[in-house]
Amino acid sequence: MDPAIRDMKGYGLSPSEFTVLEVLYNKGRVPLQQIGEKILVTSGSVTYNIDKLEKKGLLRRIPCPDDRRVTFAELTDEGRQLFDSIFPSHAEQIHRLTGALDAEEKRQLSELLKKLGKGAEAG
Repeated sequence: MDPAIRDMKGYGLSPSEFTVLEVLYNKGRVPLQQIGEKILVTSGSVTYNIDKLEKKGLLRRIPCPDDRRVTFAELTDEGRQLFDSIFPSHAEQIHRLTGALDAEEKRQLSELLKKLGKGAEAG
């Protein structure tokens, strides 16, 4: 198993759940519709993961006061505390995994992963 995925699962989170929390941790309150775009998964998958994370008490949905069609997701205090405790070690794990790459190779990898994700989403 990939070390990064093993690390995520070690916190009791699926890779998709972890990634949703990571977006909210770094971006704050985000419209549900934009989460799928940021992590390159379908809206159905986002809804499924949001439901699971909400049941775990790690995030909450917040209706937009200006547009009834928009719902935001944000971390709860429990979700923020969890990520405050796990994100630094996860980031270090990713840093170790990519340590053999120089800055240009890391940039290329990032671009290729985005392209791959968009291709998978379209297919």
